[in-house]
Amino acid sequence: MPTSAHGPGDLSRPRAAAAPGPATPPPAAVRSRRALVAGSVGNFIEWYEFGVYGYFATVIAAAFFTPEGGGEAEALIRTYASFALAFFFRPAGAWLFGRAGDRLGRRPTLILVVSLMTAATTLIGLLPTYATAGVWAPWLLTLLRIVQGLSAGGEFGGAVSLMTEFAPPGRRGLYGAWQSFTVALGLLGGAGVAAVLGTVLTGAQLGAWGWRVPFLMTLPMGLAALWLRLRLEETPSFRTRERARTRKEDEPAAAPARETVRAVVLGVGRLMGWSAAGYTFLVVLPSYLQSVLDASFRQALTATVLANAGFAAAILPAGALSDRVGRRPVMLTGAVVAAAAAFPLLDLLRDPGAPTAAKGLAVCAAGAVVGLMAGPGPAMLAEMFPTRVRYTGLGLAYALSNAVFSGCAGLIVTEAVRRTGEVRVPAYYVAVTCALSALALATLRGDDHRRALRG
Repeated sequence: MPTSAHGPGDLSRPRAAAAPGPATPPPAAVRSRRALVAGSVGNFIEWYEFGVYGYFATVIAAAFFTPEGGGEAEALIRTYASFALAFFFRPAGAWLFGRAGDRLGRRPTLILVVSLMTAATTLIGLLPTYATAGVWAPWLLTLLRIVQGLSAGGEFGGAVSLMTEFAPPGRRGLYGAWQSFTVALGLLGGAGVAAVLGTVLTGAQLGAWGWRVPFLMTLPMGLAALWLRLRLEETPSFRTRERARTRKEDEPAAAPARETVRAVVLGVGRLMGWSAAGYTFLVVLPSYLQSVLDASFRQALTATVLANAGFAAAILPAGALSDRVGRRPVMLTGAVVAAAAAFPLLDLLRDPGAPTAAKGLAVCAAGAVVGLMAGPGPAMLAEMFPTRVRYTGLGLAYALSNAVFSGCAGLIVTEAVRRTGEVRVPAYYVAVTCALSALALATLRGDDHRRALRG
C-alpha cells in the first residue's frame, strides 16, 4: 500500500528537508557585508586611538615627558618619538601577524589583533603620570605604544585582505576604500572627542584627568569589534588556497618570496605620498598650528576636523571611481595635486589677513586630495600580491610606508622647524614625498582593477 509523503513509510524525507536549514551558509552578499563591517570597525578603533594620541600630544608631553627643568619643545619631541616608535613596530607586527594570517587564516588573526589593540589602548588611559610614577611613566607608556604598534601592523593587512577577498566583482576598489574611510572616521572621532573635551573642560582638568577619557572609551568599542569578528567566516580566497595547499599545488617558495620583496618595495613607493601628506595634514597639523603659528587648541582642532571631513568625503567616491577608470589615474591625480598645493596651503594658513572661511575651505580641500590616494590605495595593494602572501605583503608595504613617512612626520617636522626656524618645513615634506610617489604610481597597469585577485 503506498504511503503518504508525511506517513511512516517515508521517514527520511522530513529529515532531509529540515536538515539544510541551519547548515545553509548565508548568501554571498550577507557575507560580504559582514566582512566589510568587521574589517572596518577594527580600523576605526586603531586610527581613533592614533588620532587621539596626536591631538593630545601637548597634553601627553606635559603628563609623561616633562620632568623638572625640561622644556615644552623637548617634551613634545619625546612624545612624537614615542609616536614614531609605535609606527616602527608596525612592520614587525605586519610580518608576525601577516604570516599567521596567511597560514592560519584571516579570521583568527584579526580576532587576536583587535584584542591586543583594545587592551593596550585601555591601559594607556589608566597609566600613572610622571608626577606619580617618575621615570617609569614614560617607559610604561612606550611599552604600551609598542604593543599598539605590533597590533596595528597586523590590522591593515588582515582587514584589507578580508574586504577585498569578499568584495563582489567590479567593486574591489569601493570595498577596499572602506578601510581608508574608517581611518578617516577614526581620526574624526578622535578629533571630535578631543574638541568636546577641550570645550567642556578647563586646561587644568584636561591635563589632570580629561586626556584619559578618549583612551578608556576604546574598551566598549573594542568589545563590539571582537563580537563582530567572532561571527566572521574565513574568506573564499583563503579557503581556495588551503584546498590547493592540501593537494600540494603550491609553487616553489623561493619565487613568491622574491616577488613579494619587489612588490613590497614598490608598494612603499606608491604609498609614501599618501602616508606623508595624510599625517602632515590630518594628524600633525594641530600641534604644528599651536607650536609654530600660535593657534589656540580649539582653532587647531577645528582645522583638523575640516581636513578630516574633506578626507572622509573623498575616499569612497575615489574608490568607486577607481573601479571604473582604474587605480592609476585617481591616485596619480591625488599625488600630483598634493605636491603642487603644499606651499600655497601653508602660505594661506600663515597669512593673518586671509579670511577664516578661505582657510577652512583650503584645509578641507587638502584632506580631499589625500582621499584621492587613500580611496583606491587598499585595493591597489591587494592586487599586487597573491593570496599566499597577501596579508603579509600588503601589510608590510603599508606598515613600512607609515613607519617612515607617517610615524616620523611629527618628529621630523617639529625638530626641523626648531633647528632651522623654517616654518615651511611641512610643505617641503609633503611636496617631495608626493612627487616621488607619483613616479611610482605611474608604473601601475591600467587594467589591474578589472583582473581577478591573484590566487
